[in-house]
Amino acid sequence: MSARPEDTAPTGPAARGFDLVIRASRILTPAGIVSAEVGIRAGVITRIEPLGSGLDGVSTIELTADETLIPGLVDTHVHVNEPGRTEWEGFASATRAAAAGGVTTIIDMPLNSIPPTTTARALELKRSVAQGQCFVDVGFWGGAVPGNTAELRGLHDAGVFGFKCFLLPSGVDEFPPLEPAEMEADMALTSGLNSVLIVHAEDARTIDRAPAAAGDHYDTFLASRPRAAENLAIADVIERARRTGARAHILHLSSSDALPMIAGARRDGVKLTVETCPHYLTLTAEEIPDGATAFKCCPPIREASNRDLLWQGLTEGVIDCIVSDHSPSTLDLKDPANGDFAVAWGGVSSLQLGLSLVWTEARTRGISLERVLGWMSTTPANLARLTRKGRLSVGSDADMAIFGAEDTFVVDARKLNHKNPITPYDGRTLTGVVRRTFLRGREVDGRTPTGRLLRRGT
Repeated sequence: MSARPEDTAPTGPAARGFDLVIRASRILTPAGIVSAEVGIRAGVITRIEPLGSGLDGVSTIELTADETLIPGLVDTHVHVNEPGRTEWEGFASATRAAAAGGVTTIIDMPLNSIPPTTTARALELKRSVAQGQCFVDVGFWGGAVPGNTAELRGLHDAGVFGFKCFLLPSGVDEFPPLEPAEMEADMALTSGLNSVLIVHAEDARTIDRAPAAAGDHYDTFLASRPRAAENLAIADVIERARRTGARAHILHLSSSDALPMIAGARRDGVKLTVETCPHYLTLTAEEIPDGATAFKCCPPIREASNRDLLWQGLTEGVIDCIVSDHSPSTLDLKDPANGDFAVAWGGVSSLQLGLSLVWTEARTRGISLERVLGWMSTTPANLARLTRKGRLSVGSDADMAIFGAEDTFVVDARKLNHKNPITPYDGRTLTGVVRRTFLRGREVDGRTPTGRLLRRGT
């Protein structure tokens, strides 16, 4: 841990207490924001006592009045792309960016690496490549593609946190989509494993019938990915989850039209969870300039009225969590020379910026920091069943960040830790700065990778 003026290292009798004690007037716990002292031993939070209790630590950190100690974020939707497309993003760059944004755990998607994580052997290869590179903890999703149903149990036994599928072409040939009947068969299997199927829910046939995307006008691209494609696919996921009893999770919800059916399915007992992403909550179709392919993602960023309804879905509990869907690429794949939305890679880079993005928007809507951290830490941890992550409580890993909630900064894509300097937020002023990040009680310094590779159930 790097030394700071407010950090002290007592000697003598005090050293017999905790490895680290953090004192602050604002600590975000499951009971809300409290004034407290946190005692950490062997990377685990072992005591939380009222401020002034005098806990002793080998090292002590005193937060200033404008700082809040928050749980480390859990981002369950990150495309790292290593091996195979490491020039897009690798484990070192992705996890360094995560830590800079207060994210202490990520779950890596099974594509766009080569090979994709669709067999236990491919998972082992990915783990071997990630080993020793990670600045935060990293887990892995498995992939469900045509013909690999027999591989799912092996992936489950090897520790993946669940399985991802697409219902339309994914954008990379090595990860083809499932037909709905194949998805249902895999749901039946994952139900028996007590696992979860996470679904990119857009209906391929609806998109085939929509106007083709072409050129540099965003409204043409938006018309090519209509809300109906999401709505129909989500309805199909709900029905097949109902029939199989499986846990299903809707990825990156962008269509607010689907919220009533999601709420209804839950009332009926369907085991359904839903995520959305910072770009759907902070950006609008109306503001995207012609040729600005940094904004392209699938499903697309929609209108301002749709954004407002997604926020309502969050506050009403219909949407469970906010994760990045960090899907980077090299600059050339964004087609900067032509700005053609039809050919540019579809993905938004935001892993380092997620908390600041969401907090900047949330505070204008009167939404508390506690609720934001619930959506970005606790509920993603619950989705992956990471019982020691996503909360500052006794027995949890001491994964946390020091957050200056009133600080502001201007995004400079060139200064982010992402491998490629392109993001739709370049030049945007944001509120909320992560000043320091800790993984199991040790400050992440960006030089020494101390992250662990996680397996389901451990």
